[in-house]
Amino acid sequence: MRNDSVAFLGIGLMGRPMTANLLANGFPMSLWNRTRAKAERFESQARIAETPAEAVRDADVVITMLENGDVVEAVLMDDAVLAALKPGAVVVDMSSIPPAMARAHSQRLNELGLPYVDAPVSGGTVGAEKAVLSIMAGGDASVLDRLGPILGCLGTVTRVGPVGAGQVAKLANQAIVGITIGAVSEALLLAERAGADPSAVRQALMGGFAGSRILELHGQRMLDRNFEPGAPARIQHKDLTMILDEARDCGLDLPLSASTLEAYRRLLEAGHGDLDHSSLLLELERRNS
Repeated sequence: MRNDSVAFLGIGLMGRPMTANLLANGFPMSLWNRTRAKAERFESQARIAETPAEAVRDADVVITMLENGDVVEAVLMDDAVLAALKPGAVVVDMSSIPPAMARAHSQRLNELGLPYVDAPVSGGTVGAEKAVLSIMAGGDASVLDRLGPILGCLGTVTRVGPVGAGQVAKLANQAIVGITIGAVSEALLLAERAGADPSAVRQALMGGFAGSRILELHGQRMLDRNFEPGAPARIQHKDLTMILDEARDCGLDLPLSASTLEAYRRLLEAGHGDLDHSSLLLELERRNS
């Protein structure tokens, strides 16, 4: 598929480095973003489309990396976009959306004879820039094999089941991420208030059983008070909401996810939704002020 053309819809925090990696690997691309200026940085390397329908026309693979399910629904399921999709084109949604929505999109596209894969990612902007994203894919194995050369330029692909399973895996990922950010916030605040050096405590914990990427990366963000967004808090809030919605449909009670969602809700109410999700520390500090 090295010569296949790729339409990429959504040139945001994640879409920008992903697009750069695909272009660096020689894929011909057409790009669309609601704010055109974000796509124009690639105008010497790719075609910049005025509309999503224009972007997908003649593309062999269509990738969406949009903010939430409502946006994906509005863009991908638009009649003009559906009509413009090339026969046989593969649609890959790498956004984070509800699993039921992914299944509905797959059904609609399958009715048009088009294969669909849900392939949300983990790894943040750093993982996107380094092309080491963890890609959790739901869909037919043969379709994923066909997509290998493209998705392999972005990270490591793991097929986790049929369509919709990729989104379920992303929810599981975000439950761990959100809850662990809360745990790291509490640990570092406890260290500070109890008279220990939070930086030294973090370093000590890194070598023990509590060590994690979140303690390593987001713990350092908290120490540095650097909350420039890699993944905005509002997105973490959205993902935790989806986690609890899916849990409810499964008859599950997930108290840790519920309490973490409530903390993010208060963080957003304080006006910090566009800060990095590690800024949950600010809500904990406010609560203990």
